[in-house]
Amino acid sequence: MFPKSSFDQKGAVEADVRRETPRQPSPIDLGNVPPSARDPIPFFRSTLFQILVVGLCAFCAPGIWSAMNGLGVGGSQSPDLVNAANALLYAFMTLTCFVGPFLTNLIGFRWTLAVGALGYPLYAAGLYVNNRTGGTWLVYFGSVACGISAGVFYSVEGAIATGYPENHKRGRYVATWFTFRNFGMIIGGAISLALNHKVNQKGKVGYELYLAFIGIQCLGFFFGLFLSNPDKVMRNDGSRIEAPRGIHWRTELIEMWKLLRSRSILLLTPLFWYFGWIQAYPGTYLATYFSVRSRALGSFAAAIVSTFSTWIGGSLVDLPWSTNRQTRALATYSLIVCLNTATWIWAVIIQNEYRFTLPVLDWAFQSEFGRGFGLYMLERASLGMIENFIYWTIGNLSDSPGDQIRYSSLLRGIETAAVAVGFGIQAVPTPLIATASINCGLWFIALPFSYFATVQVVKKFKEQDRMLDRMLDRTQEGVGIVGQNV
Repeated sequence: MFPKSSFDQKGAVEADVRRETPRQPSPIDLGNVPPSARDPIPFFRSTLFQILVVGLCAFCAPGIWSAMNGLGVGGSQSPDLVNAANALLYAFMTLTCFVGPFLTNLIGFRWTLAVGALGYPLYAAGLYVNNRTGGTWLVYFGSVACGISAGVFYSVEGAIATGYPENHKRGRYVATWFTFRNFGMIIGGAISLALNHKVNQKGKVGYELYLAFIGIQCLGFFFGLFLSNPDKVMRNDGSRIEAPRGIHWRTELIEMWKLLRSRSILLLTPLFWYFGWIQAYPGTYLATYFSVRSRALGSFAAAIVSTFSTWIGGSLVDLPWSTNRQTRALATYSLIVCLNTATWIWAVIIQNEYRFTLPVLDWAFQSEFGRGFGLYMLERASLGMIENFIYWTIGNLSDSPGDQIRYSSLLRGIETAAVAVGFGIQAVPTPLIATASINCGLWFIALPFSYFATVQVVKKFKEQDRMLDRMLDRTQEGVGIVGQNV
């Protein structure tokens, strides 16, 4: 038997409904509105401001890191070195992701977010030294330092983005978070395109680019200090966010172990493993087959495509194009299924052709360039939509950042373990036709599990709707009684 998850706890569902459902104004409850709900909320304590802060940190730290890897394995001429360094980075991230709940208990969300951004500039510095001198030691040292801090950063940023917002804004706020991260890729891609637009053969990017990246990444720590801890934040209805601190480490460990065996985690594990595994493929594909300027264009265009796709996913689950939340969830999931299925079938077809032709694709040769570049864009669109959806799903497990940090730590730990294995396999190196085929297989393995995870969210929505109907019926009965007495 699985331990009960938040999907199964009716009490938690009732609490969710009470928190997320605005009370209907009536003659009998106007006087019961808490003062905090009537007072204006300072902007710097609002959930929107917190999302902007975590977004700025995501832009400076993982956003710029993604910009470098969006150039094709860090902009390096040799994919093997950077793939090995990234495998090392994600191996350490896998370990430190699980430290997130313990560290936030100790120093709070604000300092955890800030400290988590410290290792990223060292990774960029390693690539700079390798670009200038060919030295590799700082590449590996920077990868270890970045992995240690980034695991903590990943767990806490996910908890903030999914646990702070109001329920009806969660999909769009998650999209806002990812937009900032993708904006790092947009800036990095634009800079790289400006510096390398004349380089129409394979190679490495200019060293000046790394200096710009290092400067931006150093800002992440300082932006993190603007975050408010959960107990200081107020949602639109005036309610506070529950995230108790001071939990004993042994109690925290027991809670993490219970959660690891829960139905919700087990259902989402294959999808997170798939999502982590496939991340090594697009950058290696870009570095293997495209000229330097085409890689720069790919980094720039991919960020725009990813941003649009994550907003599409977030808007589909949030905006009331259908009054039924279950319909919105299932329709979004169906779109993601179609997009990812088409992506990997096409990838296998293209890779089967490229393993014989071994092209060097440049935008000067439109007929050959379009098909290969289109596949890269489709991969990025698929990643953007599925990333938003899985974090939206996590966000519906609980409204508390204290719980969200556990979910985020466990699932992102699984994701980073998959990324580490994926980059490690590419560092061997492995033929890309094999990688594309494995990615396709993993997607079809994850499909049934992700479907049942989505169904669990839908069941929670149905239970919330039933609770809301009962609450409204009781309110109307109370209004009727007051009217009769008057």
